[in-house]
Amino acid sequence: MDKVKKNVAYNIAYQILIYIIPLVTAPYLSRTIGADGVGIFSFTYSIVYYFTMITILGLNIYGSKSIAQCGEDKQARSKLFWNLYIVEMVIGFVMLAIYLGYVFITSPAYKEIALIQSLLIVSAILDINWLFFGLEEFKITVTRNALIKFTSLVLIFTLVKSEKDLAIYTAIMAGTPIIAQLIMWTFASKRLVFVKPEWAEIKKHLLPNLICFVPAIAGVMFKMMDKIMLGILSTFAEVGYYENAEKIISVPIVIITALGTVMLPRMSSIAKNGKKGQEEQYISDSLDFAMFMASAMCFGLMAVSENFAVLYFGKAFERTGLLILLLALTIPCFSFANVIRSQYLIPHDMDKVYLKAMGMGVIINLVLNLILIPLFSGAGACIATVIAELAVTAIHVYSVRNALDVKKYIFSSVLFLLTGLMMFGVVYSMRNLQTSGIVKLLVQIIVGVVVYFMLNSRYIKQNIDLEDIFKRRRR
Repeated sequence: MDKVKKNVAYNIAYQILIYIIPLVTAPYLSRTIGADGVGIFSFTYSIVYYFTMITILGLNIYGSKSIAQCGEDKQARSKLFWNLYIVEMVIGFVMLAIYLGYVFITSPAYKEIALIQSLLIVSAILDINWLFFGLEEFKITVTRNALIKFTSLVLIFTLVKSEKDLAIYTAIMAGTPIIAQLIMWTFASKRLVFVKPEWAEIKKHLLPNLICFVPAIAGVMFKMMDKIMLGILSTFAEVGYYENAEKIISVPIVIITALGTVMLPRMSSIAKNGKKGQEEQYISDSLDFAMFMASAMCFGLMAVSENFAVLYFGKAFERTGLLILLLALTIPCFSFANVIRSQYLIPHDMDKVYLKAMGMGVIINLVLNLILIPLFSGAGACIATVIAELAVTAIHVYSVRNALDVKKYIFSSVLFLLTGLMMFGVVYSMRNLQTSGIVKLLVQIIVGVVVYFMLNSRYIKQNIDLEDIFKRRRR
């Protein structure tokens, strides 16, 4: 297994670990702190997350890409790192001051929770994951994350016992990332030397970093806007239903994101060296793999959403099943756009296209939320998100129509979607099985996997593992 395949595996593990606590603890928290507690945590987190994103700017994209382009030159890498990090640190302290001012001035009913959430901004100030992404050293982040997440898991099940423990849960979720970031700094010291930041160097990185930041914050707005607007236009309970639905949808999304994160530095290097044939093959193979996975996860979740939501979150969260079914439709759209974005647009410095697509998506999402949330609450937010994601994907595809064989990509993607739809029909027809919920869910999953794999047997035989996915297939 070469470096790309190892990094794909490591980054999938890393992304899953980020979400492992919300997934594992969701049924427990749904039954302890309740829908209102989940909603309050989600609402306050959605607000503070914007401040953390402004702190990090576009470093997860621009920083990792720039570090990758430094190659093995430790001096150049160190010079770049310190000139980028000083901006992150200064902006971070400014964001922390503004956020604390917002909490004390507005003095919301959930003030204590909002104050505890400020620890996430401290974590963002210390965040240097982009350095290791650029170095393609994903094993370190996975190992560290596993340790921290396991610690958090133990603390939650030990200390959070009722609705009164919402503050304790928030402190665990907001405080442990700081420890994780401090651990990364101990590893960074071996890969860097200190180079005094210079304004001339800082200045030349500001604009491209900001260009990467705008679509990044737009992406976050997709994720967080719905919950903030639900909290304002609907109820905290509805935010709780939506939050739990999004936790489930996040699993396939982070798997697809992992592929893009790993391929970004590699594709940046390939684009810089002008290896067009190799670039096109990587994109083609990555899109096939992404859509194969996305179709399975999208239609599989849709088919079992109703039964799954009640079993996993409890009867009080039955409405979450409908929201999972609707949000699952974003998985194929996001997957297709993510490959185009991370493996062509960003490596070719087509940041304006990326910016235009994300900006349009945010505007569409905002307008539709204002219309649909008052009418349908969480379901309205889901519909708005699906339409916005579809628009973003369409803009991505249109922008590369003359550079890539998009017709071939769309055709192969449609084939995967059709097999997923057929699998959905079979699995969904089993929803009225006269058996217990758990047995029915297991039967649905097994049948769904068997049907989907049979329908895609040719692709699976040609791509039996990750090694084959990144080899040129014989046509």
